[in-house]
Amino acid sequence: MKFLTSLFLFAFGSSLLAADKPNIVFILADDLGQMDIRAFNPKTFYETPNIDGLAKRGMKFTQGYAACCVCSPTRGSIMTGKYPPRFGITNFIPGGRTGKLLPAPNAGQLALQEVTIAESLMDAGYATFMSGKWHLGNEGFMPKDQGFTHDASAATGPKSDMKKGAEDPKKTDRICDDAIAFIEANKDKPFYAYLPFNAPHVPIGARADLVAKWEAKAKQAPADAFGDEGKNKVRLVQNNAVYAAMLEQLDTGIGRVLSALEKNGLTEKTIIVFMSDNGGLSTAEGSPTSNLPLRAGKGWPYEGGVREPLIVVAPGVAKPASTCDSPVISTDFYPTLLQLAGQPLKPEQHLDGVSFVPLLKGESAARGKPLFWHYPHYANQGGSPNSVIRDGDWKLIEWHEDGALELYNIAQDLSEKNNLATDQPDKVKELHAKLIAWRKEVGALMPTPNPNFDPNAKAPTESPKKAKKKELKKSQAGNAN
Repeated sequence: MKFLTSLFLFAFGSSLLAADKPNIVFILADDLGQMDIRAFNPKTFYETPNIDGLAKRGMKFTQGYAACCVCSPTRGSIMTGKYPPRFGITNFIPGGRTGKLLPAPNAGQLALQEVTIAESLMDAGYATFMSGKWHLGNEGFMPKDQGFTHDASAATGPKSDMKKGAEDPKKTDRICDDAIAFIEANKDKPFYAYLPFNAPHVPIGARADLVAKWEAKAKQAPADAFGDEGKNKVRLVQNNAVYAAMLEQLDTGIGRVLSALEKNGLTEKTIIVFMSDNGGLSTAEGSPTSNLPLRAGKGWPYEGGVREPLIVVAPGVAKPASTCDSPVISTDFYPTLLQLAGQPLKPEQHLDGVSFVPLLKGESAARGKPLFWHYPHYANQGGSPNSVIRDGDWKLIEWHEDGALELYNIAQDLSEKNNLATDQPDKVKELHAKLIAWRKEVGALMPTPNPNFDPNAKAPTESPKKAKKKELKKSQAGNAN
């Protein structure tokens, strides 16, 4: 068992949770956009009543961010409380697409030297459980090697997707069954249950009866519409019946887990976190959803790629149906959960995390430092190597292929349509200097020139219509197996 000496103990006040260690259930969706959830977007095509119910019971964060626009780095940031460059996973594992540049090296696993939030809670007497998509390494670097005493990931991870089980092609129900069994077996002791679902990641799929239901509803939805995002097409409407069915199956499963907590008398002593690992998929691989008014989606540094549906239920701490507009990021979960559990913080471990317990209590924001992203890779969804800083309302994007800089005022321009770099040269200079200094501080690896790059070679392209047909075929085949 790995251990780091704790330096600071934060008093928790008179909250109900201070008297006893609260349980923690961390629900992580895969490729779910903020605009997919009705609690964040009343006009969404989809229906997620159980997730929306969490927002009624706790605090909704309108500016909750993932530490990366793709999955593995964000997952690592949740585990470690660090920005991805610090632990060497800056792309999904094993991504390695090239272009004008060669991507920076990308670690194939989360190093065992990292002390994860699961290990810290296990040291504090928590039973720790994980079922679903790990995506932080294979044998020798699995959840059981990183602090999860109950590890059901092998039977529920993405490799099992769509292979068998027309009733449960994304293993959503299986993950929930495992979680419910764990909750019932550990109801008399504190536990940490991490549920990283495979849905709604492609290939999309759900039960045939749900798909049929949503196909009927989709007839009343807007017709397909696409715009341009770089060299890619970006979906402008939500109308995908299979995606909607998959979300319904996910939402129903989450409802079952919540019911298990209630049945066992644990509702008022359980903290629930709900989030996604990156934005919705809107520019490739069938483009099943739209993130509007947020720009772009998964694989891009714009808001559609990194702004997530974040909800935290903390009985006795967060006021029900409350909203927080202060930015937080996935590195912040580690210290936040430790503090909510009444445990000492570990600043030597969660170097980049800032506890947002004060925000949960309705107090003023206290982060006091910018947010950063570093993605020195080519995304499958069209994005190219970039780094980003968000300081206050200002957001600067640096594109590494040509050094181009984009500046946006997020408070005034949520959709990032108005690049102010030319109009605000001093602000660009200030933010760029901070971004460069941060990269140096965290040891961020950079992409390098590609000696074999052929500027005249055409990248493979696929029309949105053809991609959607192909995706539908895949999902139908999966439901038939």
